[in-house]
Amino acid sequence: MTSASSQSWWVIFFTLVAAFVLTLLPLPGWAGPYHPKWVMLVLLYWSMALPHRVGIGVAWLVGLFLDVIEEALLGQNALSLVLVVFIVTTLHQRLRLFPRWQQALLVLALTFIHQTIGLCVRTTIGCAPVGGGYWLPVLTSALFWPWVFAVLRDVRRRYLVN
Repeated sequence: MTSASSQSWWVIFFTLVAAFVLTLLPLPGWAGPYHPKWVMLVLLYWSMALPHRVGIGVAWLVGLFLDVIEEALLGQNALSLVLVVFIVTTLHQRLRLFPRWQQALLVLALTFIHQTIGLCVRTTIGCAPVGGGYWLPVLTSALFWPWVFAVLRDVRRRYLVN
């Protein structure tokens, strides 16, 4: 493994770690339901930018780790992240050409898929969430997408991640 490719791996790893830290970061009571899906946003960026490095296998491992951290049913986030990353890696060449606002609409749809799978799993095991606050991360994730994209693109260019 060359030095550039090992550096690329570490940059991707640390951005995912930062996403996990943001996911675990406690918010004030009123802002709790608005918590964006940080891990999914970072995975979406890397799978769109570098689908040969961050694909379904990485999404599965990250999803399992997210299941453990969120104390969800093992495989729930893994399943939804694999599906979302599969969609992105399949269409990555088109998605890169979209303007940021269209990408944000796609992130809205993908986050909706992620949340819907989570809702189906939770309903099946008898732990369905109550209220409309469950769907707020769909909106906040789409709103944060342009900034996440800009920051990660800058990180990718600064550290020459290919």
